[in-house]
Amino acid sequence: MNHEVLLESDCDGVDWCAAYGALLGRAVAEALAVQGVQHPCEISVLLTDDAGIQRINLAQRAVDRPTDVLSFPMFELTPGVPPGEMYADPATGRIPLGDMALSVPRAVAQGAEFGHGTQRELAYLAVHSVLHLLGYDHLDEGAEKRRMRRAEEEILTRLGITRTEGQDGDQ
Repeated sequence: MNHEVLLESDCDGVDWCAAYGALLGRAVAEALAVQGVQHPCEISVLLTDDAGIQRINLAQRAVDRPTDVLSFPMFELTPGVPPGEMYADPATGRIPLGDMALSVPRAVAQGAEFGHGTQRELAYLAVHSVLHLLGYDHLDEGAEKRRMRRAEEEILTRLGITRTEGQDGDQ
């Protein structure tokens, strides 16, 4: 499938796009494939730091603190129901699913804290965000959260990224 991941980094002197772009592209593509998305999509990904994601969190959600990932879906989709061609942008032919912002320093710290490394944490956050763009949510501890977690683990397993791999972040 010819999906497009539009990567951007807003931190001067740090080329996170070169370092993590291929991994994030694979994670996004696999998430879309596992979810049965049959039409080419476009997702914008901003790689930022804690200060950058805090600014976005404050501006968009009125929450004045950093977080690991933010997702901004273009459409209100139903989880497990892939978007169809009717959502496609006539100019590009792709479905603009939305935007995500990832705090790379937060992913590095969480990867170390959870003991599975930066690569797995970034892949997990990208997959998690794609699922939000596809309509998944986890506001409660109930069935929807469990459904989302199962989907995340299935996608990461298909990518060959497990909790025990990448301990040093060099997966």
